Amino acid sequence: MEIIYKSCCGIDVHKNKLVACLKIKGKKNVIKEFSGQTEDIKNMANWLLENDCEKIAMESTASFWKPLVNIFEIKKLDYTVINARDYKNLPGKKTDVLDSEWIADLLQHGMLRDSYIPSREQRELREATRYRKSLTQERTRGLNRLQKMLEGANIKITSILCSVYGVTSRNLIEFVLENDEEITLEKANELVTTRIHAKLEDVVRAMNGIVTPFQKDMMKKAMKHIDELTERIKEMDELIDEYMKEYEKNKKKVEKIPGLGKRSSEIILAEIGQDMNRFPTAGHISSWAGVCPGNNESAGKRRSGKTRKGNKILKSTLVECAQSAVRRKDTFFYAQYQRISMRRGKKRAILAIAHSILISIYYMMKEDKEYEELGADFYNKFNKEKKANAYMKKIKELGYDVQIVAQVN
Repeated sequence: MEIIYKSCCGIDVHKNKLVACLKIKGKKNVIKEFSGQTEDIKNMANWLLENDCEKIAMESTASFWKPLVNIFEIKKLDYTVINARDYKNLPGKKTDVLDSEWIADLLQHGMLRDSYIPSREQRELREATRYRKSLTQERTRGLNRLQKMLEGANIKITSILCSVYGVTSRNLIEFVLENDEEITLEKANELVTTRIHAKLEDVVRAMNGIVTPFQKDMMKKAMKHIDELTERIKEMDELIDEYMKEYEKNKKKVEKIPGLGKRSSEIILAEIGQDMNRFPTAGHISSWAGVCPGNNESAGKRRSGKTRKGNKILKSTLVECAQSAVRRKDTFFYAQYQRISMRRGKKRAILAIAHSILISIYYMMKEDKEYEELGADFYNKFNKEKKANAYMKKIKELGYDVQIVAQVN
């Protein structure tokens, strides 16, 4: 096979151990072991520079590849991070040394695919948006936990209010926790400070439960935890706003897409970046995100088109946006959802909407265009005669006879 790199290195990465195989054309492989400490990584980088290493490949093991990438970027070494499934060695030959030699051999012949590794600034922004997402999820779990506690105390607040932790909900809960008497109509009128659909009599009946001292203590601690998480989320919002100023132009464009808001736009941009030239086509970014059908064909037969795992954070965010987008009945996404869900089911339809959203973002950023809404009647604008004949056929099958007359505008 053709040799692409005369001098290259394969690294088997572990938490506290690095095994590097330096491969030079016409010479014996050089194997060296290093620790995962910064000083040893610098020594390895200097060793590779001394031997004029053209390319380095390492496995994307958890987050243990990040310290190496940080040093390699400083030293200006050309590196690539690869997925473990792309270089699996032969069964029964699994050692750290053999793995590093196998990676180096594949790299030398150009048989490895690069993983998408964003710049250091984007990696840091990703950490911020992902941390905020985890805080938001933890706050949701806390709210669900509080709701279960309220149900255990015979308080049916969710039957009268849509939010368990809104302004009125909090006023009612705090009154129950701080006082031993039951809520009266007069007191309920004072505590209900926002517009609600429920009557005051229903509020009184829902809030007068059986709350023990232990349950009160548990609810107070749960509410304190929710307040702390809310404060942390606000702090992360401020931090992300500060570091996303250069994304402001693209963020405003992305927010115009139905189903996308400020936070979801920030997460998507932090995951994919602003340079769409990294992805040759929309199909590449869709495959990387895991929102397009997989390719599995043999003997001319199409097998399962199951999607790949892809970027979990990006995929889950796009699916959430898709679920929100299909609620607007005046959009193209709603029409697309109705069209696909009848044939393929609701879950596949939602994933198809997520796919369409990502493709829209890709072309908007690559070609510097604004979002254009196609409308809910997009599919009715073409093949009108064919559709009319199909409807006529169904009507005749029901035993009716009608005549088509074209409308004159």
